[in-house]
Amino acid sequence: MTETEYVSIWMRPERPAFGPKPAYSRTQITETAIRISDAEGLEAATMRRVAAEIGTGAMSLYRYVPSRDDLVELMADRVMGEIDVAGMPSGDWRADLTRYADELRTMWLRHPWIATVQRSLPSFGPNQLLLIERLMGILDPLVPIDENLALTAMLNSYVEGTVREEISSARKFHRSGLSESEWMARSYPYVDQLVRSGKYPIFTKIVMQARQPHLSRDDQFRHGLHRVLDCIATALPAHDRVPEDA
Repeated sequence: MTETEYVSIWMRPERPAFGPKPAYSRTQITETAIRISDAEGLEAATMRRVAAEIGTGAMSLYRYVPSRDDLVELMADRVMGEIDVAGMPSGDWRADLTRYADELRTMWLRHPWIATVQRSLPSFGPNQLLLIERLMGILDPLVPIDENLALTAMLNSYVEGTVREEISSARKFHRSGLSESEWMARSYPYVDQLVRSGKYPIFTKIVMQARQPHLSRDDQFRHGLHRVLDCIATALPAHDRVPEDA
């Protein structure tokens, strides 16, 4: 094997077959990096910073984790393990997917840096694999595997897209020093001018009639989630299309 060949972090043994016991564990290193990222953002969790936090040198850290990309892979899989999928599938696909979506959103909000993690290839760490088995196991008895992939991707895209916007908005308000209600109050004169102009009837209808923009973030998320689940229901056999209020 050449030095340029990629070897997944999950194929690398954590401990060498011979020699002294390592002074640190991957779990310790990963949790340290997560703690830094939660407080200061992913960019703060450099190999040098993580090494300093656990009390070793940056070069020593590479003996445990070969690259920062590998470290981010470990971090992402670790936080995926916070998504509670115990008892799934339960036989109630709508309840299971609702619970999963809520859990995924909660994890993203707990670790906002996950929104900045860009992975061009899927990760197959142990927690990610458990999620695949439990999540896709929900619809597996009901639809072919390709349809399952498409429906699961649609659900994940909704959750991740919604939470990315939620995280981005929170950062914007934090930088401005304003609360969301204060920002809306400051924007009112311009919005009122647009409405009074009569040039934007759909925008005016949103401002004057729409209920959703005035819901809490939790209620907005749940409203959109129900619509996504309604779409998923149309792809299922008729006898499995459990209505929202059933």
